[in-house]
Amino acid sequence: MKLEHMNITVPNPDDSAAILCKLFGWHVRWAGEAKDNGYTVHVGDDDSYLALYRPDKPLTPRGDHYAMIAGLNHVGVVVDDINATEARIKAAGYTPHSHADYEPGTRFYFDGPDQIEFEVVHYPA
Repeated sequence: MKLEHMNITVPNPDDSAAILCKLFGWHVRWAGEAKDNGYTVHVGDDDSYLALYRPDKPLTPRGDHYAMIAGLNHVGVVVDDINATEARIKAAGYTPHSHADYEPGTRFYFDGPDQIEFEVVHYPA
């Protein structure tokens, strides 16, 4: 088994998808009408994706997601070249933090579009 996708509510799916494509080399797999007259963009690679969903109603700002039941703490993304990815993230105006190097790989975090925290991970070959 594998995880196919996650669905995350965002204010502007197209803008968020464009940023994630630039940062991670992803592509838009699909975009269109979604549940409850909403709109969704599926962005990722050929195997998995994030569904970026905007409902047809006002959005509520989130609280401390690490203290909420079912809170989204972060999204982990495995990359081939962690240094090049970090350079793209910095160039896009995001600040990497919490760098670590422990088994089984190296990693860092950053607060990306819509304040979604991403963990960027590299596993050596």
